[in-house]
Amino acid sequence: MVRRPVMDAAVSTRPLDWLADFPAIPDGWAYLDSAATAQKPQPVIDAIHRAYSETYATVHRGVYQRSADMTLAFEASRRRAARFINAASPEEVVFVRGATEGINLVAQSWGGANLKPGDRIMLSVLEHHSNIVPWQLTAERTGAAIDVAPLTADGRIDLDALEAMLTERHKLVALAHVSNVLGSVLDAKRAARLAHEVGAKLLLDGCQAVPRMPVDVAEIGCDFYVFSGHKLYGPTGIGVLWARGEILAGMPPWQGGGAMIDKVTFERTTYAPPPARFEAGTPHVVGVIGLHAAIDYVDSIGLDSIAAHERALVDEARGALSSLNSVRLFGPDDSAGIVSFAVQGVHPHDVGTILDESRVAIRAGHHCAQPLMAHLGVDATARASFGVYNGRQDVEALVRGIERVTRIFG
Repeated sequence: MVRRPVMDAAVSTRPLDWLADFPAIPDGWAYLDSAATAQKPQPVIDAIHRAYSETYATVHRGVYQRSADMTLAFEASRRRAARFINAASPEEVVFVRGATEGINLVAQSWGGANLKPGDRIMLSVLEHHSNIVPWQLTAERTGAAIDVAPLTADGRIDLDALEAMLTERHKLVALAHVSNVLGSVLDAKRAARLAHEVGAKLLLDGCQAVPRMPVDVAEIGCDFYVFSGHKLYGPTGIGVLWARGEILAGMPPWQGGGAMIDKVTFERTTYAPPPARFEAGTPHVVGVIGLHAAIDYVDSIGLDSIAAHERALVDEARGALSSLNSVRLFGPDDSAGIVSFAVQGVHPHDVGTILDESRVAIRAGHHCAQPLMAHLGVDATARASFGVYNGRQDVEALVRGIERVTRIFG
């Protein structure tokens, strides 16, 4: 397979070899749907293949050598994930299926134990359904109520308005670190400060942040942080919930089964300390190994370099698309790796279909953010999102495709 070079638009015209690491991206195909899921680099594929074909065994259970070795690798991955976000301890890292499960875990365990009638939860207009529905379910069970912070004119969470809305009745603030539709970046440190001023905890949905920028939970000062491996160039079915150790220690189990227990009798069961308390059953062992490889891969490039690379591509894409009279852009100019837009008179699904004919893959729909769509006054948008494997030629292909859309629809 012939590989085209990717040009580093942020720094120079020096060719980068990142694209060559991604065997599922054929020459001439512009994959612009990384916000949905990222393609996998060869080191991640190799790590998964090796785990299944050479070193596979269960963890935390077997006394034989391979099981012991895999347990060591599994826990090394936990330490790696902790270092990646600067957690104070690996015991603060809980492996989950993804950010959705992580938020549900917090909502059901921490929320069920700490929320009561009269308490309030603060969300924002731009949240993904995974950071809305779990809180609605918890609010129904506990009698808590939900408030929704508005957005600024350019599509950021309005922290001035959020500050004015917060009261001591608010026990939790749950916000996206980066919007999956608009690419707007939250001032997370200020959000943490505002939440803590009224005694609330802050949960951040970091799915779109961790692949695009350095994340330091200690510096941010948040209380919970979740992300999914598959958006971080890792495998599906694995993610991370981070929470402060003292908070995890006070949370009850949310699923029962093997591995999360201390002792079981029919009269009474006692539970293991975190993180095992929240990892019932056989874990996604190979997914955890793949996540480790993905984190190593991203760090080998450098998140600052990735952020600069994607920022340059966003600048080029927004500049080119804004020159087309029929295109409406959403979100701030400095969005992180994501460009959402609409073509006048053309449904986003039609835009996506025609682009696919031109070998350009984008997302079209409500992006699991229907309240945000209502706020924008549209049913759906088209969304192009970038990864390390994209370059200027992908932006050019996108723009040519949109020009073709406008010609077809007049």
